[in-house]
Amino acid sequence: MRMLQDRKDEMIEIRRYLHEHPELSFQEEKTAQYIEDFYKGKDVEVQTNVGNGYGIIVTIKGGKPGDTIGLRADFDALPIVEETDVPFKSKNEGVMHACGHDAHTAYMLILADCLIQLKEQIPGTIKIIHQHAEETPPGGAKSIVESGILDDLNAVYGVHVFPTDPVGVIGYRSGYAMAGRTYFKLVIQGSGGHGSSPHLANDSIVAGSHFVTAVQTVVSRRLDPFEVGVVTIGSFDGKGAFNVIKDSVTLEGDVRYMATETQEKIDKEIHRIVGGIEAEFGVKCELTYTPDYPPLYNDPKITEAVVASLESMNDPDIKDVIEFPKFSGSEDFSYYAAKIPGTFFYIGCKPKGVEQAYFNHHPKFDIDEDSLLVAAKAVGQVVCDYYALD
Repeated sequence: MRMLQDRKDEMIEIRRYLHEHPELSFQEEKTAQYIEDFYKGKDVEVQTNVGNGYGIIVTIKGGKPGDTIGLRADFDALPIVEETDVPFKSKNEGVMHACGHDAHTAYMLILADCLIQLKEQIPGTIKIIHQHAEETPPGGAKSIVESGILDDLNAVYGVHVFPTDPVGVIGYRSGYAMAGRTYFKLVIQGSGGHGSSPHLANDSIVAGSHFVTAVQTVVSRRLDPFEVGVVTIGSFDGKGAFNVIKDSVTLEGDVRYMATETQEKIDKEIHRIVGGIEAEFGVKCELTYTPDYPPLYNDPKITEAVVASLESMNDPDIKDVIEFPKFSGSEDFSYYAAKIPGTFFYIGCKPKGVEQAYFNHHPKFDIDEDSLLVAAKAVGQVVCDYYALD
C-alpha cells in the first residue's frame, strides 16, 4: 500500500496521457504499444495481440507455486466529441475516454509494477489482462477467453469507475449484476406506390409501426413481472417523400436482460412477432438477431471474500463498502466470469463539489483522479488476501 501511495502521481500522469490519446475499439494500436513499452525490462512474460485485436497478457510468476488469478483492465475509448474543459482533453477529434478505461489502465499498470517488485513473496501466478475493445461487440473478452490463455485461472477480478458515488466508496453486487445485451435489425420489404393509391402498394411503414407496438408486449405480457427485460427500438429508418408509400424500412434495436433464460424468452417472442408481421401484412422480413454480451454473474463466494477484504482494510482512502443495485448496462467482463469464478466491483469517482455528475459515455464525463489510488489499493488488498499475504 505504501508503494501504491508513493506512485499516485504517476498513476494520474499515465491516466492523463491516455486520456489525451484515446483510440477506438479494435484500433488501439498506439495504446497497446504504450502498455507494452511500460513492461519492457521488467521480469515478466508479455504476450501481445491476444484475441481478436490488441489484447495483452502480462504473466507475473511468483516465487512459490500456487493458484493463478487474473486482474483485468480495459483500454479502448468511445466515438464521442469531448466537451470537458480539462487541460489534458482528447487530441483525437471525435474520440474520447468517456467511460474511464484510461483510469482502469493507469491504476493497473502501477499495481502490476508493484506486484512485479514483490513477486518473490507471491505463492502463485498473477495474469494482468489488458483488454482491448470492451465497448464494441463482439468485444475483446470473448476472444481472449476462447484463446485458452486464461484456462489456468482460479479466479478473475475487475473494477469499473462510476461517478454515482464519491471517491472512497466501493460497490459490489453478488450474483447477476449487469445486464446481457442483444442487438437486432429488422428489414421489412413491402412494395412502394403513390400515396393516393394504397391498395396498389404494400406499406412497409405501417408494418414497421405495428412491430414497434407489438414488440413492447414482450416485456409487459410475456415476462414474469419479477424478471428484468428491456426492448428498445433505437432507429426507425423510413424516411421518404410525404406522398410516397415506402417500399422498405429498417429498424434497429437493443434488448437487455438479467438472466440467460430471460434472453431466450425475448428471443423467441421477437421472432414470433416478426413471423406474425409477415403473415398479417404480406411483407418479407429479414431479422438479424445477435446476442452481444451475456449477463454479468459475480460468483457469490468470490464476491463475499472481496467484500470481507475491503471491509477489513484500515486505510483512510477506503471510506465505505456498499451493495450496489443491478446495472442495466452491459460489460464484456461477463465472458471471463462465465467461465472463471470471479467478481466485478465498482469504484466511486464522482468529482469533488459536484452534486449530479455526468455519467459514463457522456461528452462531459469526468472523474476525481483520487479514485485511481482507491482502485489500486482495493485490488491490491484483494490480491494480498487471496494469497494470505501480510
